[in-house]
Amino acid sequence: MRAQAEMDTYDQTPMMPARRERLQEPGQPPAPDVPAISTRDLCVYFGEKQVLNRVSLDIGARAVTAIIGPSGCGKSTFLRALNRMHELVPTARIEGHILLFGQDIYNRAVEPVIVRRRVGMVFQKSNPFPTMSISDNVTVGLRLNGVRNRSVLRERMEQSLTMAALWEEVKDRLDAPAVSLSGGQQQRLCIARALAVQPEVLLMDEPASALDPLATAKIEDLILELKKEYTIVIVTHNMQQAARISDNTAFFYLGELIEYGSTSRIFTSPGKKQTEDYVTGRFG
Repeated sequence: MRAQAEMDTYDQTPMMPARRERLQEPGQPPAPDVPAISTRDLCVYFGEKQVLNRVSLDIGARAVTAIIGPSGCGKSTFLRALNRMHELVPTARIEGHILLFGQDIYNRAVEPVIVRRRVGMVFQKSNPFPTMSISDNVTVGLRLNGVRNRSVLRERMEQSLTMAALWEEVKDRLDAPAVSLSGGQQQRLCIARALAVQPEVLLMDEPASALDPLATAKIEDLILELKKEYTIVIVTHNMQQAARISDNTAFFYLGELIEYGSTSRIFTSPGKKQTEDYVTGRFG
């Protein structure tokens, strides 16, 4: 019963009836120069408080985009808007448009659960389901979506753990509790869980902030490997991390997008004084 309750928290939105053993495969993403995600005049409110104000930017496919800025500037709010997570908050309100490969994800005809399959999420604190095994943690999303074929589940589990650079470390103890893993391994397990449903975009909210330097390096290496197949958007307070792993960087301040461009330009010759002050450590 407890394990089932944990599965129920995996996605709090109603699931669509599953009529196939495999989830519908996403279409091939467009060429890298075509945006994976486009936001236009995006505003987010919680009650009367406006947290994001008219944010417009294009996020490139199969690249890493870093979202930086001081605490409370709207970074995580922006990230969660990209897969409709704010709909779980009764006071939240969204204005503007978010296009995923050209499709408006807030169109009333679009099911939130479909958006969350296509746009996966990895949180700051690793959150494996503690009463589930390593293997069950990876396949929980597939089973919630109606996949029952054991060979399909096994294939997708091994594939996801391999992509998360964890298979060789856990292949001989797949039935062990997920909480028996180290902190860095648990975070990579959560990445494997997100990859198992074959998303097109992976959102990461400070995925290494609670990890030691060695585990952080493994996560960063993994991100650089995953961008060959996935679009990745990462929120980070670590300027060095953003410089190491991202292709493009967006600087947010007080709910507004101040500047967006290639990471090399943002860190070496920013166009706005606010950006320069932040990346050089004068404030933030």
